[in-house]
Amino acid sequence: MDHTINSIFWLFLMLIALLPWIKQQMLESARLNLIHKIEKKRKSRVITLIHRQETMSFLGFPVFRYIDVNDSEEVLRAFRLTPDDMPIDLILHTPGGLVLAAEQIARAIKNHKGPVRVFVPHYAMSGGTLIALAADEIYLDPNAVLGPVDPQLGELPAASLVKIPEMKPYDKIEDRTLVLIDMSKKAIKQVYDFVYWLLKDKMEDERAKEVARLLSEGYFTHDFPITYERAVELGLNVKSEIPREVYQLMALFPQPVRHQPAVEYIPAPYKKGNNK
Repeated sequence: MDHTINSIFWLFLMLIALLPWIKQQMLESARLNLIHKIEKKRKSRVITLIHRQETMSFLGFPVFRYIDVNDSEEVLRAFRLTPDDMPIDLILHTPGGLVLAAEQIARAIKNHKGPVRVFVPHYAMSGGTLIALAADEIYLDPNAVLGPVDPQLGELPAASLVKIPEMKPYDKIEDRTLVLIDMSKKAIKQVYDFVYWLLKDKMEDERAKEVARLLSEGYFTHDFPITYERAVELGLNVKSEIPREVYQLMALFPQPVRHQPAVEYIPAPYKKGNNK
């Protein structure tokens, strides 16, 4: 009897330990099935670049995901596996990340011979916007946002660093700050040139230069939300109709569960006049 109870106890512990893995495998399977469904429906290659805040399993410290060289490597591999004339649908949800990685992805999009469409159901800031600018079409949810692409040196905006000489004489500025100012000028010029290259065949030349200046030279704060309406004003090729399957796919990339959720609702669609 004791042996049977011990066996059941250890079996129970093993099941508890395996549950997170089983749940993750089910999620991954559901995502792949839905991606395949979207590809079949749209006759395209679907690539997701989705960053969520992750929590370390033991210590519980938040780890923020962002665009890095591993992401660019995987996206470029997906492009290489795609026929030149096949449409690509990129689902984008990111706070941004490394300029190098974002530029690599944007360059791959720009150089792809088939149409590339970017879908932004919630937000694609900074490097995410840089990637979106390369696409032939940007599908932006009416409540979703893009963001400026002005470079940041650590936690400092390059556009603000270059203005320091306007506030104090050069002989009063520390050598390290002078170096940062020089780097900032170069970074802004590099991002401006790249954004202009992405846009120059999508709009009139002078307009492309103006949009590149607004987005790269610190006209906005770095976290300024570029809404659908403002994107239209800028002349970007944005559309608001995002397929329902894209939202379904986003739901399969859940945030880690917190002990007390900040937002709660009944996850079912309501019809007007009937919420009983």
